[in-house]
Amino acid sequence: MANRLINELSPYLLQHAHNPVDWYAWGDEPFEKAKQENKPVIVSIGYAACHWCHVMERESFEDATVAAYMNEHFVCIKVDREEHPDVDHLYIDAVQAISGSGGWPLNAFATPDRVPFYGGTYFPPRPMYSRMSWMQVLERMHTIWQQQQDEVQAQSKQMVQYLQNASKYATAANSEAWTKETCVAMTNTLLQQADTENGGFGRAPKFPGTMAISYLLHHFTLTGNEAAKTQALHSLDAMIAGGIYDQLGGGFARYATDEKWLVPHFEKMLYDNALLIMALCDAYALTKNKRYKEVIEETIAFAEAELKDATGGYYSAIDADSEGVEGKYYTFTWQDWQAVIGDDAMLQAYFGIEEEGNWEHTNILHVATGMAALATKFNLDEAAIADKILTAKQKLLATRNTRIRPLTDDKCLLSWNALMNIALSKAGAVLSNKSYLQAATKHMDWMHKHFWADGKWKHTWKAGKARIEANLDDYAYLIQAMLQLASASGQNDWITRANTLLNDASRMFIDENYCFFYYTSADRTDIPVRKIDNYDGATPSANAVMTHNMLLLGLCMERFELTEQAFALMQRMAGSVSRYTYSFAYWAGLMQQYAHGFKTIQCNKEDAAVLQQYLLSGAFIITSQKEISENAPKALKKSAFVNGILICTQDACLPPKQSPADVLAYLHLWE
Repeated sequence: MANRLINELSPYLLQHAHNPVDWYAWGDEPFEKAKQENKPVIVSIGYAACHWCHVMERESFEDATVAAYMNEHFVCIKVDREEHPDVDHLYIDAVQAISGSGGWPLNAFATPDRVPFYGGTYFPPRPMYSRMSWMQVLERMHTIWQQQQDEVQAQSKQMVQYLQNASKYATAANSEAWTKETCVAMTNTLLQQADTENGGFGRAPKFPGTMAISYLLHHFTLTGNEAAKTQALHSLDAMIAGGIYDQLGGGFARYATDEKWLVPHFEKMLYDNALLIMALCDAYALTKNKRYKEVIEETIAFAEAELKDATGGYYSAIDADSEGVEGKYYTFTWQDWQAVIGDDAMLQAYFGIEEEGNWEHTNILHVATGMAALATKFNLDEAAIADKILTAKQKLLATRNTRIRPLTDDKCLLSWNALMNIALSKAGAVLSNKSYLQAATKHMDWMHKHFWADGKWKHTWKAGKARIEANLDDYAYLIQAMLQLASASGQNDWITRANTLLNDASRMFIDENYCFFYYTSADRTDIPVRKIDNYDGATPSANAVMTHNMLLLGLCMERFELTEQAFALMQRMAGSVSRYTYSFAYWAGLMQQYAHGFKTIQCNKEDAAVLQQYLLSGAFIITSQKEISENAPKALKKSAFVNGILICTQDACLPPKQSPADVLAYLHLWE
């Protein structure tokens, strides 16, 4: 028998629609019920592609005895963290403060006033892993609520104060100056955390770290620091060769569970692939390495084939599990391999295939031996090897396509779609690929049509319905996407439209000190504490992206109040960014580009197409127009009477350059 989640659109909530738990979706109704019945609330948060969310559901939420206890003593709410990232932010901050860790599934216990007082992540069906069972936790929380409710209420007030203070601390006036030397120190901080042997940063589990990689690539273009370039490219190369990259179907998994990038957490997220395309575009612009171009094209092809809705938007994710087993769809046992490829020592060496398996008695395909080494070992030329590998990939993929495919989370999120739009624009510009630019333009139109409803921008769309009010990252990434599309395509109307959207976002999200931006808009009433996020998570800090937007629009629209506000934000962040550069890598990138000088480059379409192929750190390219409309970006009006390429910094316009080569020489690009 279905519960009330059967009427929801979220694939994650629908996965729980047949649990015996009497789940509610997020909203006012369950909290009103909790008040009336004087019960604590369970807020259980996860997402459709989450392996451990599926495990806890099977072990506990599908258990009739456990569900009966939950239904009797609690009001139970199931939340898709991707639909409600604002809710997720609140409860994960609280659980991290309570338990010292966070993740998903996230299970929080809250008062009827929505304030969390206890929580954790995965709880097993019986005591293990030094954790209480889920049933033990339920019994303990019920007893505490019955016997110590006054203490719980007092603790909840302290929690609200803690969360409010944490948000205030994030925006505390602690201005510090920064210089080019500060950026060198930030680079050294990143390189100290770098895994120089395996690529990436830190130990397992290892996430892509795309913002840090792009920072290092830009640092090389500005300073010639070879160590920065080497670590950035080594990290990308290691991921491309690893199991985290789908060697058959393209696209990247969310992260690797080991240091060598072999064993992925097999879920594929739209945002990861968008961010990796962007980093690979930076790498290709710098090196012109054809392998980066191939992976950009393969990853876009993956998104088009497996994450594209028929109407034009991009889905959120593909699950890690199929048939209840993580990675089953993607891996090959020795028997599988033999049935498709047979005995071929060269291919076995290339893909790292082992008879006993390289992971849990099966094989994760990766590039275990490079082409040059294969050519030497097997006395073959690299062209012949490449042909054999391509044929093998086609056979293996055909076999894989006959398997039961992991489920797709087919909701579309504005923020993640905007990131994908940026990726398409960058790929179109860097690769001089008009089809990508056309796709980005068409997709931008799709977002404006489908995420706008009832006079507001919405966060999520599925099956013709746009729902849930947009958050700061939706606005920030969309504005950035409009700016990048304008630069890549020469459609300057997107700049003026981005300017209007920035004004709207500022009114809705700015904090009381008119400096940082809250994650939720001012008219939201369902979140007890409005949060300000400044650090990068899996996606860039929305405040950092808004700062980037203000810097670019300040230059393009000659709105000097925006550049002043952006400078003030970076000043406040300078200390944190210098100390914890990896966690604030997008901020670090902005501060580095500001220290070396943000600038606009205005030129004709042909020259723009040439310059777009290079990694021009801190430079925003605007295509000049013969006729300047009244609503055009003000910066364009300067170029109306100029022959050549006009470069304008934050405080001056330089004498015109006559060719792209002159511009590149002026920018002192390191080769």
